[in-house]
Amino acid sequence: MIFIGQQTSNQQYRSSGMGIKVVYIEDNPQNMRLVRKILGGAGHYVTEATDGASGLEAIIRERPALILMDVNLPDIDGLELTQRIKADPTLSHIPVVALTANAMYGDRERCMAAGCSGYIPKPVTKNLLLSTVASYAPQPATEPAVPDRASS
Repeated sequence: MIFIGQQTSNQQYRSSGMGIKVVYIEDNPQNMRLVRKILGGAGHYVTEATDGASGLEAIIRERPALILMDVNLPDIDGLELTQRIKADPTLSHIPVVALTANAMYGDRERCMAAGCSGYIPKPVTKNLLLSTVASYAPQPATEPAVPDRASS
């Protein structure tokens, strides 16, 4: 792991307005630095792993709201790791978004077939990354409206 912040639940992050917990699995230091800067700057808590084995450990330990997964990892292919995550009933609810340089025809479909919920081609852009992460952020429960008794 390269960066680990204080242990905090996703519910605590939502209620504080701080963002969500994300595990990012990426073996390229430049990509790691860029995503860390973008997500950290937006108030998200990012745990990083440089290979599939340490990524799985981080996912089990952190229980993030979202996993960002490089497809081409040095030990376990990112799509194989996604299939393992989706096969585990304790992890299968966590959305996995593929971040990959594989941007040829059929690559998106291959990622989705492996269990990914989303797909971001590299090079990553700030707006696409932030909007994608925001779309997977759990929404806080809203309280039902209470009628105004003063106007009755």
